[in-house]
Amino acid sequence: MGGDTHFILVHGLCHGAWSWYRVVASLQSAGHRVTALDMAASGPHPARLDEVSSFEEYSRPLLDAVAASQDGERLVLVGHSHGGLSLALAMERFPRKITAAVFVAAALPCVGKHMGITTEEDLALAKMLVRPGNQFLDDPVMKDAALLTDANYGSVKKVYVIAKADYSSTEEMQRWMVAMSHDTELQEIAGADHAVMNSTPKELCDVLVKIADKYD
Repeated sequence: MGGDTHFILVHGLCHGAWSWYRVVASLQSAGHRVTALDMAASGPHPARLDEVSSFEEYSRPLLDAVAASQDGERLVLVGHSHGGLSLALAMERFPRKITAAVFVAAALPCVGKHMGITTEEDLALAKMLVRPGNQFLDDPVMKDAALLTDANYGSVKKVYVIAKADYSSTEEMQRWMVAMSHDTELQEIAGADHAVMNSTPKELCDVLVKIADKYD
């Protein structure tokens, strides 16, 4: 893979960049450039949740990172769980800056439907984690069925990584999302639970490098 490919990793609800530490170390030791981001009011990010008024503001660290990327830089965005929605927003805004987007046991929205879909499993998980989270379900961005377009979001190469031992977002639910979103490549990791980056970090790293090589 060329040296100018840059992995940008986006955590799930209530998590932070810290959740990717095993994958970051594996990718870096293999010689790849990688950045794990904290979304607003997540991980050590200084904002408090009550200071983040919208999903766009929550996703601003990712939007800013993609906007600041250099011409010719190959960005591979990787989102886990709720982080898939932040990926979708970045893909819609900056489709020509993104080489591929990888949804790891993640929310995978489709063109023509709004993004504000949640599950009881997401809410139960959020209550267990270290910082409070907000899914911004009342945010107009989340309710806008026309937000994601074929011309932008739909034009970015999408890969979905199924965690086959995920009991939070079941394999059936993951496959349903892939079936609803056309032209999405499918990868599977056996033995991966919902926290794929912790349960099977080496396997996930191998999948990410293979995806970057394919779209190099």
